[in-house]
Amino acid sequence: MSPINNLANAAAPATGASGATAFKVDSPNVRYTDDSIESTYAYDTTVVSRDSASGKLSAKPTQVRYQFRTKTNVGRVGLMMVGWGGNNGSTLTASILANKQGISWETRKGPQSANYYGSLMMASTVKLGVDAQLKDVYVPFNEVVPMAHPNDVVIGGWDISSLSIGDAMRRAQVLPVDLQRRVYDELAQLKPLPSVYYPDFIAANQEDRADNLIGGTKQEQLDHLRKDIREFKQANGLDRVIVMWTANTERYADIAAGVNDTADNLLQSIANGHAEVSPSTLFAVASILEGAPFVNGSPQNTLVPGVIDLAERERSFVGGDDFKSGQTKIKSVLAEFLVNAGIKPLAITSYNHLGNNDGYNLSAPAQFRSKEISKSSVVDDMVGANNLLYKKNEHPDHTIVIKYVPSVGDSKRALDEYVSEIFMGG
Repeated sequence: MSPINNLANAAAPATGASGATAFKVDSPNVRYTDDSIESTYAYDTTVVSRDSASGKLSAKPTQVRYQFRTKTNVGRVGLMMVGWGGNNGSTLTASILANKQGISWETRKGPQSANYYGSLMMASTVKLGVDAQLKDVYVPFNEVVPMAHPNDVVIGGWDISSLSIGDAMRRAQVLPVDLQRRVYDELAQLKPLPSVYYPDFIAANQEDRADNLIGGTKQEQLDHLRKDIREFKQANGLDRVIVMWTANTERYADIAAGVNDTADNLLQSIANGHAEVSPSTLFAVASILEGAPFVNGSPQNTLVPGVIDLAERERSFVGGDDFKSGQTKIKSVLAEFLVNAGIKPLAITSYNHLGNNDGYNLSAPAQFRSKEISKSSVVDDMVGANNLLYKKNEHPDHTIVIKYVPSVGDSKRALDEYVSEIFMGG
């Protein structure tokens, strides 16, 4: 039997409710058609200019009107993950399968049922307005506009490791053993497509995993990836494919004129096999050329200027420079809170240790540098927004430490220390 390359073929029929909405808008600015919701949105902003002679600022309120069209039929959506067999990819796939099939498993505290807690889309609400008694009315975030339900998404992807998704889940050691046991048989049938591996971009310690590779030149690899996307879409009857990088952190690529600064130069560099075209950039280009949105979930500079230029030209969506779901997210919230409260952070020291493959890869200096830049950048905007606290080119001391401790596994530890200055030197 040939391997199965997506979750839809291996799992029971989906039980989601893609496209459901909780309300209908009664407004002259919103119009419902048979297949879409059309709306006019007035965006109010302020344009600021500075008088060159006096230096005084002038603020002029302006309004920009946007036209939106949202399809009411979300169609059949596929997600192709780069690094499908990693901790993120295997855990997400197993979790969606558990939710689709309503699986429960035993824990030390008793039975646990599958859910989507922690998902902004599936477990949060939005204030819609107030009712006649002026009480707040909230609706599920996923019912504001038609969205695809995770249970209805077809899952597939690539990985440099040939392990099945079932075995990758076991290797990751993230999910409880009883849950792994209940989903393993179906996940063991799922096999990732061969992927792109350039040893110069990820840590040398990843070489032992690399047994499932696309050969040939960079141009041939690009053509191969585009073919994978097309075939995945066609084989599963999909209306839209989303590609998401959830593989290892790469080193930063050098940005060079004539290499990756424009769309045409980047495409020519791929054709020439230039060394500074990273695997993640190659996946981004393949996605753009196939009209598939590309999301980058790691902190390297995948979206080089040439990628942005190509995406604009092809009118394709790209975004992301790390998932930032843990310590980095908390840091951005705390830094904003402190600076907006008029408190001046003088030093931020961040320590992490973890034992999964992400930590193993980040133990290499070049890959750690990508993560360090991502974690540091979240503070820069806050500092730049307050020239009362910080003089030009002044920044808090910011130190980041990440250590690989194998015995910890996927249970990451993080510690932050903030030293700040307040009123009268306190």
